[in-house]
Amino acid sequence: MAIGTYEADNRTGINHEGADANIPVQRLTATSIIGDKVINRADEDLGNIQNLMINIQTGKIEYVVLESGSFLGIGGKLFAIPYNELILDGPRRCFVLDRTKEYVKNSPGFDKDHWPNTNSDTAYYAEVNEYWVYR
Repeated sequence: MAIGTYEADNRTGINHEGADANIPVQRLTATSIIGDKVINRADEDLGNIQNLMINIQTGKIEYVVLESGSFLGIGGKLFAIPYNELILDGPRRCFVLDRTKEYVKNSPGFDKDHWPNTNSDTAYYAEVNEYWVYR
């Protein structure tokens, strides 16, 4: 099936079949992103996406919340990773972050029971942005 016919078929509700049914990927649902694995270019497992943080003013995903360092859901830490740092690897159904495990581990994080306040914790997000932009 030609790529150009996907737009027309999507309006009819016809499901596409095969390994490349959704290539090129242009849109994903939140539920298809949450739970996805994040790896680096060395193919090391960096963790899983636990949630998305959407900028209410722009409507765009600003951060993914990455859980890293846990074993069977125990331990680990959460990290707000700027969404634009991630590269979708559609065929492998994961995201690639071009950073080392150590870089992620040293980034500003938080624990599952103490999320930064999305309205008033501007210091945390400033620290995250500085860490990811200037290093």
